[in-house]
Amino acid sequence: MELNGVEIEDTYAEAFPIKIARVLITGATERWALVAAKEATGFGTSVIHCPAEGGIEKIVGGDETPDGRPGVFIQICTFGFKGLEGQLMSRLGDCVLPAPTAHMYNGLPDAEKQFDTGNKLHFFGDGMETLEEIGGRKVYRIPMMEGDFITELNIGAVEGIAGGNFFILAENQMAALAAAESAVDAIAKVDGVITPFPGGIVASGSKTGANKYKFLNATSNEKFSPSIKDKVEGSNVPADVNGIYEIVINGLNEKVISEAMLAGIKAAVMIPGVKKISAGNFGGSLGPYKFHLHDIVK
Repeated sequence: MELNGVEIEDTYAEAFPIKIARVLITGATERWALVAAKEATGFGTSVIHCPAEGGIEKIVGGDETPDGRPGVFIQICTFGFKGLEGQLMSRLGDCVLPAPTAHMYNGLPDAEKQFDTGNKLHFFGDGMETLEEIGGRKVYRIPMMEGDFITELNIGAVEGIAGGNFFILAENQMAALAAAESAVDAIAKVDGVITPFPGGIVASGSKTGANKYKFLNATSNEKFSPSIKDKVEGSNVPADVNGIYEIVINGLNEKVISEAMLAGIKAAVMIPGVKKISAGNFGGSLGPYKFHLHDIVK
């Protein structure tokens, strides 16, 4: 199968279950909403070593927020709800509450699972906080030096999916990077997903386990490493490919991840120099979800 003359390999992306909390952060301006969002999702590229995966889902205007101010939806992802609750307290309490003009609201108010994160943060007010309602949401108003910090009482979470992915194989590194940037920009228009790696792009695509260093649970995916394609038996790097990037997608459900993969692939194949689109899978050892490229592109 080809798309815009680019081969779409007959393979699939393998993904795994993860718990996802969704938070809406607003600010006096978009700049300050983004500052708080970026701080809260920092050190959140991969659960291989990070305590959580996190990322910015989308930026919204005041017509989509309870307080009429610009906002940013973020996602925080961990393997368990207990760990997720701890990450929410740490990241929202230490990164959003002290951020200039930031307010915080529930990004999944209808989810069955709810954490009382905002309710716990109200103790920072030391008795001076007040319980109010903004835009139909129950919130605490906490007096601070700059004015008031407003937080909704609960933050919702769901059973989501992490690790949806595709690989962009191109004739050189810069062509691959341009295609990856275009893919991330397209994916950003899909609701319910994040691309958690730096700038949404993975330079260090990995495999599960190790061939040599058995104490590691993830190591470099040598079969997709262009610089050693002539040295690796069974290399998956074509002769005319010298740059590869992976796009990893986390999302609230299978539907939004499929939509994001399609949007990203369509954008990537429009960039000159892209030779092939592939995906990462490990025969079921990583997770139960399979996103077949041909099914998605069809």
